Amino acid sequence: MTSQRFLPQFRLRRPGDFERVYARRRSASDGRMTVCCCENGLPYCRIGLSVSSRVGGAVARNRWKRLLREAFRLRRTEFSVGVDFVAIPRGRAKPDFEWLSEALVRLAKQAAARLAKDVR
Repeated sequence: MTSQRFLPQFRLRRPGDFERVYARRRSASDGRMTVCCCENGLPYCRIGLSVSSRVGGAVARNRWKRLLREAFRLRRTEFSVGVDFVAIPRGRAKPDFEWLSEALVRLAKQAAARLAKDVR
């Protein structure tokens, strides 16, 4: 059984990594959240979070980030291997963990499918 910990290796940190994902720009959106992705050449997936002040104040932004990290941690095995994802919440809606967890996986799969379609 694999560890459920959210290790630093599963996190996008460098600005260059975010720029690479944005430059490739294969994304999926549902109006409340956008997920962008690109290949990373690693045997695991990684996630980056881009939560702007349009979402709300510091408390709201930190809540979004905590919930997104937890959703990724719990459902990491459902994400495509070798892909970097950037999750971008939209609007001022309060995050609901159940919806957020489902939406993150669904949008990540849609974005990864578009990425795979381009590779062929």
